Amino acid sequence: MKIVFMGTPDFSVPVLEVLAKEHEVVCVYTRAPKEAGRGQKESKTPVHLLAEKLGIEVRTPKTLRNEDEQEKFKALDADAAVVAAYGLILPKPVLEAFPRGCINVHASLLPRWRGAAPIQRAILAGDEFGGVTIMQMDEGLDTGDILLEDPEPIALGSITGGAFHDLMAEHGAKMIAEYLRHPQKYPPRKQGGMTTPYAAKLEKDEARLDFSRPVDVLERKVRAFNPFPGAYFVCNGERFKVLRARPAQKTLDEGEIRWADGVYAVGCRDGNLLIEELQRQGKKAMPAEDFHRGSDVLNAAWAEPARD
Repeated sequence: MKIVFMGTPDFSVPVLEVLAKEHEVVCVYTRAPKEAGRGQKESKTPVHLLAEKLGIEVRTPKTLRNEDEQEKFKALDADAAVVAAYGLILPKPVLEAFPRGCINVHASLLPRWRGAAPIQRAILAGDEFGGVTIMQMDEGLDTGDILLEDPEPIALGSITGGAFHDLMAEHGAKMIAEYLRHPQKYPPRKQGGMTTPYAAKLEKDEARLDFSRPVDVLERKVRAFNPFPGAYFVCNGERFKVLRARPAQKTLDEGEIRWADGVYAVGCRDGNLLIEELQRQGKKAMPAEDFHRGSDVLNAAWAEPARD
């Protein structure tokens, strides 16, 4: 099958890898390179780098809304486009350019968590399971017909956003491969439950830990935002990122920090958050015991108040 692939971040890479092995990928669309670092060198997306390695043509338009780009897209004469976290809106002429249209690899069990950040939102909300949906794209936001959904949902009780991301990426690659091998086995079906939580894009400000909130909420935030953007608190004007933590019974006032039994305990509304791994601003991440051995800055201190 002739495929156009459209994707950008690390999540998209396993999907492109499997497509390149089993199909003719005639072109890859990804976001344009950005200038990064002190030298402002061009930083290409993970998908861009892989496509170049595979010898596949790469296109990086800033928009697909103009007729010229739409005609260039249609002229590729592919059977279908496969989309995985591309990052640009696909207008109707693009969605309808190929016989099989545009097929999306979406990181949630639709209709729950339509939108940009389904992985983190599922953990933040305390969902029991998450998974992947292969979907026929339409003009709505993740509202198209379901083609294939993950038969083995991923338990979210203790997983981090990063680990969940990696599992979903591999699941998504396997599922799109299965669908394209046997599309006749998976007739499209309409989504139910159109009133559903929206997975809004992550904002760095929401990663700040508010210790007036319940401890279970804060523990989920630590996991959901590990590794990006990283849950954090502020103490004496300095930011401390929290990478691993667990809830415990309340013994401290809200925001009070104490060192005990190999962890930093921080008082929350209804419990203590026990910090097991953290990162001081400008330093490397380390276990709480190593951090405490090098500095006593947090013991008997107070986290500055915050509000989500």
